[in-house]
This record gives sequence, C-alpha cells and structure tokens, in this order.
Amino acid sequence: MPSPVGLLQTKATMNLHDLLEHHGLGANPFADEDAQTDPVFQGRCRSSVFHPNWDKIYGDPSSPATSIVFGEKGAGKTAMRLQIANQLHEHNQRDSDSKVFVIEYDDFNPFLDRFADRLSSRKRRSPDKVLAEWKLWDHMDSILSLGVTDVVDQVLGVRRNGNGSNGNGEQVNKLPSDAAKRLDRFQKRDLLLLSACYDNSLTETFQSRWYRLRKRLRYYPWQSWFIRGIGVAVKSAVIGTILYTKNYSWLATVWPWLIIALGWAPWMAQVWRWWMQARGVSKHLRAINRDSHPLRQVLMQFSGRDINGQPLPNKYRTDDRYELLYKFQGVLQALGYAGVVVLVDRVDEPHLTGGALPKMKAFVWPLLDNKFLKQPGFGLKLLLPAELSEYALNEDRDFFQRARLDKQNMVPSLEWTGQSLYDLANARVAACGTENQQPRLQMLFDDTIDERRLIDAFATLRVPRHLFKFLYRLLVAHCQSHVDTDPVWEVPLSTFETQLAIYQRDQKTLDATLAG
Repeated sequence: MPSPVGLLQTKATMNLHDLLEHHGLGANPFADEDAQTDPVFQGRCRSSVFHPNWDKIYGDPSSPATSIVFGEKGAGKTAMRLQIANQLHEHNQRDSDSKVFVIEYDDFNPFLDRFADRLSSRKRRSPDKVLAEWKLWDHMDSILSLGVTDVVDQVLGVRRNGNGSNGNGEQVNKLPSDAAKRLDRFQKRDLLLLSACYDNSLTETFQSRWYRLRKRLRYYPWQSWFIRGIGVAVKSAVIGTILYTKNYSWLATVWPWLIIALGWAPWMAQVWRWWMQARGVSKHLRAINRDSHPLRQVLMQFSGRDINGQPLPNKYRTDDRYELLYKFQGVLQALGYAGVVVLVDRVDEPHLTGGALPKMKAFVWPLLDNKFLKQPGFGLKLLLPAELSEYALNEDRDFFQRARLDKQNMVPSLEWTGQSLYDLANARVAACGTENQQPRLQMLFDDTIDERRLIDAFATLRVPRHLFKFLYRLLVAHCQSHVDTDPVWEVPLSTFETQLAIYQRDQKTLDATLAG
C-alpha cells in the first residue's frame, strides 16, 4: 500500500513555476499590477511599450507643453508618468543643450497637511472646506518648493529627496558640478531668494542650510553688513570715548544712548521692514512652513540694491508666484535646463480627497488655468481619474474660457483596444524570456484559442490592470486543474472561457459596490 505522503505527492497540482519554465519564462509576466513596483515594467517594457496616445501626451521635450489625460484606475497613468520621466532622462543624456528639469508633483499630503493647519479649527474639521480654500497659488508654491529644494540639494551636494527620478533609481535632474560658478550675481540672488521662501529640507534647519548655500554661491551682501557696521562703530565710539575720558557721569544723561540709537537706526529700520515682509510671507505661504523670525534674519542678509523691488509670496495672488517661477526658470536656464515639466499624478490618493470626485475636483480645478498651463518652456502632464472628465465637460462657459482645454492636448479617455492590450501582454511575455528563449503569449494557450479570440476577450477587460489580474488568475486556475504527474502545458478553451466569465462577474460586482 502506498504511503500517505506518496498519495499526496501524486495528487499535487501543477506548479505555476514549472508551467512558466516550460514556455521559456524566467518570471511571471502578470504577477505585479503597480508600475512602481513591477520589475517587468521597469525592465524592457518601460522603454519599448507605449500607449497609442503616447506621442500626443509626451510631446516634444525641446519645447515642453501641457497635456491633460483622463484615465480609469488601472489604465496605466502611473506607468505613463514613469515612462515620461524615463524618456526625459534619456533626452537629457542625449541633448545637453535642451535639457528638461522634471518635477514630480504626486505626493500631496505634506502640502495639504501644512495648508490645513493654517486654517481655523472650524474649517479644518471639514475636508470640503479645506479644499475649497486651496487656490492656484498654493499649487504654485508646492511646485516651486519641490523644484527649489531639488536644486539646493544638488548645489550643496546633499542626499537627494527623490524628486525627478525616472523610476529606476536614476535621477533625471542632474546639475553640472560647477553649478555655483555658472550663476551671475543676480541669479545667485534669485536662487537665494527662492531658497528663503521655498527650500523645504527635512534634514537640516532652514537657517543653517540657507547660510551654507550663500557660502557655496559666494554671495556677500556688503551693503547689509555696512549698515550693521555703522551701529557697531557708533556704539564702540561712544563706549571708547567714555572710557578714554573717564567721564562715567555721562552715562546718566540721555546723550550717549541717543547717539547709539541713531547709529543703530538704519539697522532697526531694516529689522522692522523685513519683519513685516517676513510676517506677510509666513502668513500667505500656506503650503510651506516658514517662521517669521528666521525668515526675517535671512531676508536681512540681502543687499538693499539686490532685494528692493523683488517679488515675495506675501499676498493671496498669483502675480508674485509667476515672477518667482520665471526667476526659477532663469536659474535653471543658466544651469543648462531649457524647460520644466511637472508630472501630476495620484490626485485620488491624498487623505483629504479620499477618492471622492467633488473633493478631487476642488483640488485639481485651480490648476486648469490657461495662463499657468501655457507658460513658455513650461509643461504640465496632468494624469487624472477618468470620472473627472465628465465634470470638465459639464462646466460652464467661464471655466472653458479660463482653462482653454482645447489648447491643452487633452486625452478624454486613456482607452486600450483589444489589439493594444494583446501587444502589451505579448511584450511582457517576451520581456520575461530566459536566455536564448523568445516566448510568445500564444504559446500559453492551445490551438482552439486563436489570436482573434484573445483580442476580443482582452477588449472586454479595458485596461492593463484587469488584463494582468485575469491572466494571472487564469494561469493559477489552469495549474490547479491538473496534477504535476500529468501536466497540461497549454490553457484549454473551456478553462479560458470559464475564468473570463467568472472574472467579469466579480468585476461587475466590485464596480457596483464601489459605485454604491
């Protein structure tokens, strides 16, 4: 009589690994669904498989332009963001004269948390009220903070914050080693001014980092030091006179104190002026933490001729932010970057929006301003949930006049045809091939399932995420239907049709639950 162990061994199901290995696959092409953690996508597919609308969305990197893409969950928006970053990285390596600086604007929680803390407790309790207060200039402040922090990190040679990654650990934005020497005095002033307002390092105090940046740039505010030197000189002269004449009774009169006060008057006037300016910036810079006192100390380090008349984000308006954005672009141009691309993704993930469409609309809609979206040398790639497209199409005339969606390279639906999904699946299978193997998708199925049937079935799945889920489930179900002592290496038509019907039924149930 065979032992229980022998019975268990003879009744063991097929191993999925053996099935893949039989067809020359070194890994499962459909095991991962998130592009950020998908090794198959990060390998060959990232630079070889693109959505049919890729050219319209990506555009010409030498002349960055805005694109607005609406796609349902699983349609590949995050994969497209990583592909854009990767293609721009390759462009920057290829063409040093028209490099593009990339800002990944996809983690909104830190900015929204700081913003909510600035509001009253009554408004803070309601996400709807918080998001109703969020304006275009708050988006601009957040974008400038990411870009400026990245530049300052590189100039100081500190560990990068992760912005501008191509998804494979390589940085798209890489400043020249002599970046500090390429800037003239006014560009150094602009970078220091931008740093004072927007640098947001979590590893170092604001003031110590700013002073290190000033030292690295070799910016010396002689005029500011001269004004402080007047106060020191007058005070020293009064004290020296008293000590030299030994006329200590003079200290009991008002005159020595009045002379010292007059000597310090220019410096005190500066303190009052920049204290008021720093207070205004601290109040109106809602998405970035800035305390008035340290900011006042930093602003006083600029020479009067350099800082007078310069824009500061000290009002609830976009005018100053546009000027600061132009300054940032000017600094980047001096460092070899002809354009800026901002990648906007994952707007359904912040805890304040919670995936709710009205909240996402309140957060995203301020960005849809034609003046902001059409700046020279500046492009936004907005990768938005498909449901927001209905809101956009139902807006009034004033919205369309402000947003001018007809000029923004809009893709109303990131659709995938059955053919494009078939090509995508085929490419992933080929990417997982072992050495000297060239596997194809069709090899996984028996002859009763032809290419036409696969394309028709894939068309009903609509997006890559559903495709990967279905194919993974199909392969597992096939292996569970056979024992390892009598393996069947191709999926039969009956298993394919049964699993497709089950998956579609489960997906309809899930969609109905989410909609309810």
